[in-house]
Amino acid sequence: MANKIYYLASCDTCRKIIKSLPNTDKLEFQDIRQNPITEQQLDEMHQLSGSYEALFSRKAQLYKSMDLKSKNLTEADYRNYILEHYTFLSRPVFIIDGKIYIGNSQKNIAEVIKALS
Repeated sequence: MANKIYYLASCDTCRKIIKSLPNTDKLEFQDIRQNPITEQQLDEMHQLSGSYEALFSRKAQLYKSMDLKSKNLTEADYRNYILEHYTFLSRPVFIIDGKIYIGNSQKNIAEVIKALS
């Protein structure tokens, strides 16, 4: 399995994180707007993370506009929303040596940098 990053090219945070990474030549890049994630890719992320909720972004504009906060979402709902619209994926998502790193927290990015070094 290739080491991979799922990101948005138009996202400033993603671009800043990518600039800070060592050895980016070891990563396969997938801009999820240009090249949407497949069901198979999402299911692979789910296997590594243990839940679709962990992959779901509550920061997405659509989360607020669709008033999803007031709904009781299931794992199936999270999966469907992520497949339906790329902004629901918490970004960036890295898969490095069979381990998944989700989101842009400083702790997470420090672990990604360590994994790529």
